[in-house]
Amino acid sequence: MKRIGMLTSGGDCQALNAAMRGVVKTLVNSEEKVEIYGFIDGYKGLIYSNFQMLTGRDFSGILTKGGTILGTSRTPFKTIHEPDKNGVDKVEAMKQTYHKLQLDCLVILGGNGTHKTANLLREEGLNVVTLPKTIDNDLWGTDMTFGFQSAVNIATDAIDCIHTTAASHGRVFIVEVMGHKVGWLTLNAGMAGGADIILLPEIPYDIDKVVDKIEERDKNGSRFTIIAVAEGAISKEDAKLSKKEYRKKMEKYPYPSVSYEVAAKIQEKTGREVRVTVPGHMQRGGSPCPYDRVFASRLGAEAGRMILDGQYGFMVGYKNREVVRVPLEEVAGKLKMVSPDATIVQEAKLLGISFGD
Repeated sequence: MKRIGMLTSGGDCQALNAAMRGVVKTLVNSEEKVEIYGFIDGYKGLIYSNFQMLTGRDFSGILTKGGTILGTSRTPFKTIHEPDKNGVDKVEAMKQTYHKLQLDCLVILGGNGTHKTANLLREEGLNVVTLPKTIDNDLWGTDMTFGFQSAVNIATDAIDCIHTTAASHGRVFIVEVMGHKVGWLTLNAGMAGGADIILLPEIPYDIDKVVDKIEERDKNGSRFTIIAVAEGAISKEDAKLSKKEYRKKMEKYPYPSVSYEVAAKIQEKTGREVRVTVPGHMQRGGSPCPYDRVFASRLGAEAGRMILDGQYGFMVGYKNREVVRVPLEEVAGKLKMVSPDATIVQEAKLLGISFGD
């Protein structure tokens, strides 16, 4: 008998259900008997022992369903060692729940912060297997995360839709794409949607370079410009500030987000009409695309096989088009950033895309 705990943590995304289904179907189809404990709302469910007993039937028909049937929440790693408002030691509480239920393994689906906590639980002696979930595709140790391709599709659709109205009115349009620290989503959606300018957190922009690109397009007869802006994009001036100086500046920040600052400065320098579109949480929602359904199912199947083999302490990753097992200690606390020298960035520049640098 295998007793498996399962939880989803952090922001939701497409294919969480598909990945969990892959794990459970693999276990159910084996000769091993299995009990599945689904923890509600992420690590909170593990901390407060809030769970549901689940069977294979609960995972039937969810391949195409977005979100997560277990619910999710954010339990920041930076406060994981701080007692809650009632004095509960979160780490000890999670360990107690694990041992009380006599679990053989925890299956944890999440992104960067989730993996930090998962690795901590591994260090505390719990058997853990993780799956890489995030629309940002920023997890170290894997070429791809599930949810990313679905989010790229949605962000690209938004840029596609903006193209026609931008062309009709001869305006500059900014589409703000999710990504506070890492720009993979904006980069891929921007290229797929034919954006003329792409602004990323990893490549600080010069607003004058952005304006130069707009004016160059005007001279070449283009009536409009599309700018894909990551929500974490930063100017060269702000990038030079210390963290303390930047936080102080942001306390009095007059704009809803960086896209509106970019828009205001473009209007000031060019006199052009600029409009901002923010797809927001649409990028996390809806049914997973076919790629993510297959990809998440493959990762889930491998996680199931690892549990059957008794191989714990790994994230199921994807390297060079093969599913691989990556030690958790190599993953936790690291981000896979967009390098300014990455070949995809250089190729985008060959296509005439400006990064404002």
